[in-house]
Amino acid sequence: MLNRLLLSLVCSAALLVSAVVRAETDSAYKLALLTENFPPYNMAANGKNFARDENISGIAVELVREMFKRAGVDYSLTLRFPWERIYKMALEKPGYGVFCTARLPERENDFKWVGPLGPDDWVLLARADSSISLTSLEEAKAYKVGAYKGDAISEHLNKQGLTPLSALRDQENPLKLMKGDIDLWATGDPAGRYLAKQQGISGLKNVLRFDSAQLYLALNKDTPDAVVAKLQAALDAMRADGFAAEVEKRYL
Repeated sequence: MLNRLLLSLVCSAALLVSAVVRAETDSAYKLALLTENFPPYNMAANGKNFARDENISGIAVELVREMFKRAGVDYSLTLRFPWERIYKMALEKPGYGVFCTARLPERENDFKWVGPLGPDDWVLLARADSSISLTSLEEAKAYKVGAYKGDAISEHLNKQGLTPLSALRDQENPLKLMKGDIDLWATGDPAGRYLAKQQGISGLKNVLRFDSAQLYLALNKDTPDAVVAKLQAALDAMRADGFAAEVEKRYL
């Protein structure tokens, strides 16, 4: 009887110590967040391909900052280039995360997810004077389609049998479209419209909406579940109390 009591006390103490250590670990956990120029969701204040912390703005950036603040989770924020590199870092390095990225079935088990941060309709845009009319991606194979290398949209087009002309920066595609280097631009909406507007280009025709996705913060799989849960709860609260809607209104 005494032995059983002692064993029970030892087990209880071990569980308590484990819970305390886990809580302290979670509270001290710091994430290195990576992003790219993908306006209006995330962008460098000076438009360049490298920025840190307060020199980064956008819908998703403001949501992420407030989310981490409410959750009490420490982080650093860096905007880098190219996308393929920072995506790979978040995929392979514990303590890293990347946003915004589309949460797709084939990626589901690669990360732990927090979101959504916003929608991303996948569209084919043409110049205002274009006569192109499409009802399917299959029909787009007859045209030169520009896309962004390493992006989910570009990957999707490849899987559908298209061979997009991939640019290292999506910002290159509106000008390529206007110059006639490409006939169609495969991009996200509202991101594509925002990018074109920054370059003084408006009136682009949406000739096909071929898919849609929700954009998320993707965290390395080693991120503690408790940290992920805190962040998700904070984001849910931000949507419920209207904070997220106010942020979106300032950009769109």
